[in-house]
Amino acid sequence: MNIFKKVYCRAFQTVFRLAIPFLPYREPEILNGVEELAALLKDKNVRAALLVTDAGIRKAGITAPLEELLEKNGVRVAVYDGTRANPTAANVEEARELYMRENCECLIAVGGGSSMDCAKAVGARIAYSEKSLDRLKGLLRVLRPIPLLIAVPTTTGTGSETTLAAVITDGEKKHKYTMNDFTLIPRYAVLDPSVTYTLPPYLTATTGMDALTHAVEAFIGRSTTRETKKKALEATALIFGNIERAYRDGTDRAARENMLKAAYLAGIAFSKSYVGYIHAVAHSLGGQYNIPHGLANSVLMPVVLEAYGKKAYKKLHALGVAAGVADAAEPHKTGAQKFIRAVRGLNARMGIPETLPGIERGDIPKMAKYADKEANPLYPVPMLLNARELEKFYHLVAERS
Repeated sequence: MNIFKKVYCRAFQTVFRLAIPFLPYREPEILNGVEELAALLKDKNVRAALLVTDAGIRKAGITAPLEELLEKNGVRVAVYDGTRANPTAANVEEARELYMRENCECLIAVGGGSSMDCAKAVGARIAYSEKSLDRLKGLLRVLRPIPLLIAVPTTTGTGSETTLAAVITDGEKKHKYTMNDFTLIPRYAVLDPSVTYTLPPYLTATTGMDALTHAVEAFIGRSTTRETKKKALEATALIFGNIERAYRDGTDRAARENMLKAAYLAGIAFSKSYVGYIHAVAHSLGGQYNIPHGLANSVLMPVVLEAYGKKAYKKLHALGVAAGVADAAEPHKTGAQKFIRAVRGLNARMGIPETLPGIERGDIPKMAKYADKEANPLYPVPMLLNARELEKFYHLVAERS
């Protein structure tokens, strides 16, 4: 990256870092079980709700108890279960039409980050019925209040129940874009471990590593605060202590509860301190090939962390100490390398591959440009890279032919 762009990026990031104490960040109010929703909606005088989820979650019967509970308590429920793994603008418009047609008064997202992102974008379109979704992308474009939004995470990874971000895919251009607005933060989050029991081991692994990516990128970036550092370290410790337990036994309540807490803490951390190139590259791969976000992050994480080199040694060492895989007294380089090896070890033990299938070499320059546009100047990464320099990450994780 040339010196002028570097100066611009760092100046932009500094302004945002200084503004953190003055921005209207907030945390959702926590509910500990879905059964608490009936009383909440009654208190809010909600008579009809749109439940946003995906077909797999509904087919597994995860939404059925909630649907029955609300209907029993006089809340009419409309269900949109067409959300894709990487939700599209078309998904958002379909769900919005159903919301309007059924005269709904609130949004309940049940699922992983995809369902929550879709619901957030639906809320944005309801607030701005005169604007297409692509005109709402970017930073602080959704300033009007959206309908009451409640998030019920069924995975333990995205932390989307805490964040101001929504990631949507343009199906025609095969490109992901983000919406970052304080109005998109859910008002309530239901952290109920029982709804995560049926999450398959592989998704437990990749969504859990997604949460770890949030904690890691928030911590090693240059826009940390005392609060986000503390939350990122706590999330890292919880994930290393619980993800394999949840992977081996999906009904381990303590492990599931701790993973939900970790995802929540990491979500708060990255909402304020942002993510980095792992996410930017993963988003471009998801947009181009529909690769699940958690999988892409899991595979990319050790590769990108290694590339940062000495720029990230000290902070990666601290993460290694929090994870219990490094000693505080050893050199930063040694501790950082131990942490990266531990991440690779987690991936390997949970069946996460080192490469991703289907990456076409000819697509790499285009995806790298998208990643560059997303990350620079916003993401306060340890080391700045341009599109050409980002291309190497796609080559490193491409499946060998």
